[in-house]
Amino acid sequence: MKVLGACPLDCPDACSWVVTVEDGAAVGLRGNREHPVTRGALCVKVNRYLEQVGSPDRIRHPMRRVGRKGEGRFERIGWDEALDEIAERLTGIVDEYGGEAIWPFHGTGSLGYIQGLEGLSGRRFFNVLGASLHDATICSVAGTAGLKYTLGTAGGMDPEDFAKSELILLWGTNPLSSGHHLWKFVQDSGAYLVSIDPVRTRTSERCDEHLAPLPGTDAALALGLMHVIVSLGAQDEDYLAAHTVGWPEFRSRLAEFTPERVAEITGLPSERIVALGERIARTRPTAIRASQGMQRHAGGGMALRTLACLPGVTGDWAIPGGGLHYSTSGHFELNLPELLRFDLLPGPTRTLTMTRLAEGLLDVDEPPVKALFVIAANPVGSNPQQRKVIEGLSREDLFTVVLEHFPTDTVDYADIVLPATMQPEHLDVIAGYGHLYLVWNEPAVPPPDECLSTTETFRRLARRMDLTEPALYDSDEELARQLLKGHDFERLRAEGFLKIEPGPVPRDKLRFVSDRAAAAGHDPLPAYTPPADPGTGLVLISAAAHHFLNTTFGNNPELRRRAGDPTVVVHPADAAARGIADGAPILVANARGSFEAVAEVSDRVRPGVAATTKGRWAKLSGGATVNATIAERDADFANGAVFHDNRVEITPCRPATGTPPA
Repeated sequence: MKVLGACPLDCPDACSWVVTVEDGAAVGLRGNREHPVTRGALCVKVNRYLEQVGSPDRIRHPMRRVGRKGEGRFERIGWDEALDEIAERLTGIVDEYGGEAIWPFHGTGSLGYIQGLEGLSGRRFFNVLGASLHDATICSVAGTAGLKYTLGTAGGMDPEDFAKSELILLWGTNPLSSGHHLWKFVQDSGAYLVSIDPVRTRTSERCDEHLAPLPGTDAALALGLMHVIVSLGAQDEDYLAAHTVGWPEFRSRLAEFTPERVAEITGLPSERIVALGERIARTRPTAIRASQGMQRHAGGGMALRTLACLPGVTGDWAIPGGGLHYSTSGHFELNLPELLRFDLLPGPTRTLTMTRLAEGLLDVDEPPVKALFVIAANPVGSNPQQRKVIEGLSREDLFTVVLEHFPTDTVDYADIVLPATMQPEHLDVIAGYGHLYLVWNEPAVPPPDECLSTTETFRRLARRMDLTEPALYDSDEELARQLLKGHDFERLRAEGFLKIEPGPVPRDKLRFVSDRAAAAGHDPLPAYTPPADPGTGLVLISAAAHHFLNTTFGNNPELRRRAGDPTVVVHPADAAARGIADGAPILVANARGSFEAVAEVSDRVRPGVAATTKGRWAKLSGGATVNATIAERDADFANGAVFHDNRVEITPCRPATGTPPA
């Protein structure tokens, strides 16, 4: 039997897949050949997804902590016992502190609308209790806010239109490692390819040209390129007159960003800035792919806001194959209000910020956070300020429930662990943020042992707490039908995917001058905001890994073998200045924390920059990962994360005797 499904992981491609089932077991998984983006192919990670489903270390039964927090020692209990304890603890917390003392912490382990982050699975239950709201700031919010100031939407061009482009700027993105299906459309175009990335990635090496600006200087580079275009008189005056607001003011801003000034800011030769600006000026259509990495710094929102102006200056927004693609999620008009049911809240409630988990657990008061529900998340592995996150999770007065598949770093700090289903075992709806398709996930096999879907877990918990709101007991199919009102539900379920029609970009007019930005306290014009880490040393980039997806697959033996030891790439000049040899163990540290890795001495990074990847489990990597060094600071817009605005010192690891290494 072949069953249509959808990859739920935090990747733009949201692949449609086909599960082969024999005798009630999933025995095969491949990409759906009928899907216009998936085209039958999955990535190196998801090709091993069924290994994860059947892994011997999968959590299959409820568990209760028996050791100290962090030890990871548990005893098996039954569902009745687990639900009784959770219900009793939550009732006591609500009675003493109010519902706001409960924090439902949703992560990107599943982007499902029924079971995962996009639909905040379980939110109806938490609304009835009056729990705090969860602001999912870890991924793309700064860039989304910036794009909305310029375009009125974060939804950009249809990624399939990259096949029509003549020039493609791959700006801060490495699709060959994270979101490789875009590459097919890039190849189909025959376009001239430019990689703009502080690191020479797999993708950079396949491009015609690679520019490596200093991290966090992307907005300055974009302003400099537009300066060159205007100096050549190559701006599209007809488009500017008909479709933009504030062009004269923005043109004056561009005059400030000469190639010479931009060269000083970005560390790029001015002649290369001029050459790329001239190429853009004479090439239509030009398309830009900008992904989440470039907005994870102090000026990240402004960077996307500014970059979205470039296709306005050239008129590319009006040309098929031109424009910018960041995330297509802004185009999906789904019935979220009916799915989420915030009307069930008994009154106003506070919002807690995902990327400030440590602050929320250690400093927030009135009321303090007394219960934490971790759903499809591994904050010990994925959140900034790792050491402080662990300190917060170690509170004995914090009741922590984790819904999980595997014994992650975060599970070790749980009081109760609940076994969650995986994607072939439950119903879900997925919407890609790298294409324009809704994708259906039909359950292919029954859950193993005592695993339950997130939705069923909260239905049972609501019943155990005697909650009477009927909406808490809607079935998964009822939830999906409510979400998809206005879309062809039956066709989506039968065919497995359905393309939606995108709205116009910009929504109204492109706004070089934004009254909304000014009202929020920002510069009314696009600008350059420099990095803000007050530290010294090297700027450390921690990008997406080729073999892990965030911390998903971080425990897969074969993918760990292929990934090798944690590595930090250091330029030869920086390595020589620090006495670091290629392949030698190193300590990467700042005031926030440290981790150990192996040095790769290479010119894949420029001087002053070091590079590693995210996705490691701390307990499988010496007890700490790169996130031990990253600050709980906010980007300029929407409380976005600053994973790439991070300065560290790198030194050789010394033997315990204190003698220097041989």
